[in-house]
Amino acid sequence: MAKIGLFYGTQTGVTQTIAESIQQEFGGESIVDLNDIANADASDLNAYDYLIIGCPTWNVGELQSDWEGIYDDLDSVNFQGKKVAYFGAGDQVGYSDNFQDAMGILEEKISSLGSQTVGYWPIEGYDFNESKAVRNNQFVGLAIDEDNQPDLTKNRIKTWVSQLKSEFGL
Repeated sequence: MAKIGLFYGTQTGVTQTIAESIQQEFGGESIVDLNDIANADASDLNAYDYLIIGCPTWNVGELQSDWEGIYDDLDSVNFQGKKVAYFGAGDQVGYSDNFQDAMGILEEKISSLGSQTVGYWPIEGYDFNESKAVRNNQFVGLAIDEDNQPDLTKNRIKTWVSQLKSEFGL
């Protein structure tokens, strides 16, 4: 089975915990390499045909600082032919007007560089006003809200990883 590169940025540890749960649901470190984007270079993404990108929305609709620092460097990555899935951590109640914006910002940039987005997720079950992560009435990836729906996280990850296994062709 081809290795999957999971790259995440985290400020408070929530996104890292989600990344670790995704890795375990896939079957562990023999299948998914975890990479904290704070300790990675954009060129590290070139090593994988299958990528999972995780980023919390920070402040008012912004990228987490480590992703912000590497954002322009993404232009140098060859995303042609890569399948990329996204997940984000956000607060749909406190930040209803920009829920999961960071996930949408990254997906827009990376897909414009030639990748294929996989892992779309339904917006049903969430209560928010606006999001840069919504395309065709669905999220571009898995939306996690540990602030308001922590009881749904485990099942959402399980369902999403099952979907990704199929979409990655694994």
